[in-house]
Amino acid sequence: MEMNWEEFLDPYIQAVGELKIKLRGVRKQYRKANKHSPIEFVTGRVKPIESIKEKMALRHIQLENLAQDMQDIAGVRIMVQFVDDVEEVLEILRKRKDMQIVHERDYINNMKSSGYRSYHVVIEYPVDTINGNETVLAEIQIRTLSMNFWATIEHSLNYKYKGNFPEEIKQRLEITAKIAYQLDEEMRKIRDDIQEAQALFDPAHRKLNDGVGNSDDTDEEYR
Repeated sequence: MEMNWEEFLDPYIQAVGELKIKLRGVRKQYRKANKHSPIEFVTGRVKPIESIKEKMALRHIQLENLAQDMQDIAGVRIMVQFVDDVEEVLEILRKRKDMQIVHERDYINNMKSSGYRSYHVVIEYPVDTINGNETVLAEIQIRTLSMNFWATIEHSLNYKYKGNFPEEIKQRLEITAKIAYQLDEEMRKIRDDIQEAQALFDPAHRKLNDGVGNSDDTDEEYR
């Protein structure tokens, strides 16, 4: 079976683009209302073809089952400032009518043994094409900044060592995961003071100036 990758990935590219616009729109609405936005910024990507092939081999996914069995071909990441913001973002996603949540994985309250923390939501998202409506799976990851910092470093090291971390590296990752967790907990305790300071530092006219040219339109790469 020969795969036309460009044709296959086009709906995923469209889905990521639309989801980023919509979620950034949510943030803009909060800021226009002079409210704390649970969404700090949004990034997204479509998994590169080589990464798809590697995961197919690792998970023994057949080409004909790819669209159903690989849930993160389209990926969006929502960054939040505080752990408590995660639940607010989840409530926003659960109430939306333009997507359907099909699976949730809570790696924040159920941290992986490696120290990884994040909240994963798999959605069905309908894409309108010239050939009609097509529903694709997309994964939305919700993380605090400290969770993202740790996960990005761990991913880089995992790519280098292919999962076989030297014992010293493994121990230090476990230590830094605990530190990242403690940072989130301490920030949670002074959340009100932080938000008050940010409101003074970030005047209203700046909060409204977050259109198409916003800095978070430059997406990070992640897998």
